[in-house]
Amino acid sequence: MNKLLPVFAVAALSACANAADPYYYDSYEQAPVLSSTPIYEIQQSQQPRQECWQEQVQYQAPAPSQSATPSIVGALIGGAIGNAVGHNKSNKRVGAAVGAILGGSIGNDIGRNNSRGGGTYYETVERCRTVYTTVQEEKLVGYDVRYSYNGTPRTVRMPYDPGATVRVRVDVEPVF
Repeated sequence: MNKLLPVFAVAALSACANAADPYYYDSYEQAPVLSSTPIYEIQQSQQPRQECWQEQVQYQAPAPSQSATPSIVGALIGGAIGNAVGHNKSNKRVGAAVGAILGGSIGNDIGRNNSRGGGTYYETVERCRTVYTTVQEEKLVGYDVRYSYNGTPRTVRMPYDPGATVRVRVDVEPVF
């Protein structure tokens, strides 16, 4: 309560000062509206939108890893065939060795042919980007209101349409 006392004292002194001044007079009256014209401004804004399309992309297939398996299998098969062709023990050894070398070489060639690059292939992918479109729109910013007070036309801009009458403040001061 003690904190509000200075606020009440200032308000009371102000009211007393205005009441004590015989020349101070402030009141409100209604004035007829002659016209009320809405005022619009054009405002621009940037609105984002997504734009997408399909695109063919070329890829190179990676080459398979180099494996020693075809050479080993070729050498084993060649050695077995060379061993089977030989008639005696020494011929079988020579045939097995020659067959293994030839089989390894053939297996290596087969492996190299299979390990060439997988070639080129294409894939359809979706690509997107954001584009901005400028949009203009009218925005109501207020009303230019013409009214008449004591036979004198006046104009004021108001944030709303006042209707048939507008409230005006009348401030009367004596002229000395």
